[in-house]
Amino acid sequence: MLCLINVFDVISGRAIYLTVFDIINRYYTEDGALRSVLLTHSKKVAERALLIAERHPLLPLDRDFLYSAAMLHDIGIIRCDAPGIHCFGTEPYIRHGICGARMLLDDGWEQYFPLDLLKRWARVCERHTGSGLTAEEIRAERLPLPERDFLPETLEEQVVCYADKFFSKTHAEREKPLERVFASMKSYSAGSYERFLRLHEMFK
Repeated sequence: MLCLINVFDVISGRAIYLTVFDIINRYYTEDGALRSVLLTHSKKVAERALLIAERHPLLPLDRDFLYSAAMLHDIGIIRCDAPGIHCFGTEPYIRHGICGARMLLDDGWEQYFPLDLLKRWARVCERHTGSGLTAEEIRAERLPLPERDFLPETLEEQVVCYADKFFSKTHAEREKPLERVFASMKSYSAGSYERFLRLHEMFK
């Protein structure tokens, strides 16, 4: 688990260590249904992401970052309107990646974590939906997103995006069969399916 030194605590005279769970705990404070959905799903995605890293030792993957990014990739769901998974916010669900990025970058976390790390986490949040989204797809589908590409580019972004597709939030503990994942990607668009196939060839 990734640990980073916080600012020096003048009262105790000690350095304080924070983890990604301190970020999660700030927003998901109650031991309730939404917290359970988020943690179960995120842990499953993190486990699969680390398994990919084990299976592909020649890939230069940052395993600490891979784990932390997988745990934070859906941090923004609390801001969204998706009652079926206990989300009672106001944003359309497809914006949960953007919401998560804004939470990491705008809520004062730079006091505790390096800004470049926060930006890397935020990119994973923004770029894991489907197999990524292009500006053209956003425009064609009239999605409530900025008209720019949200495609996973770094290896870690790609691994989290790929691993995420195998776990829903309605049955967060179950891994989806590959055939169901293929069918889901086809339902998005031909481009989404083709991008997923490329990720599958890299990480299967």
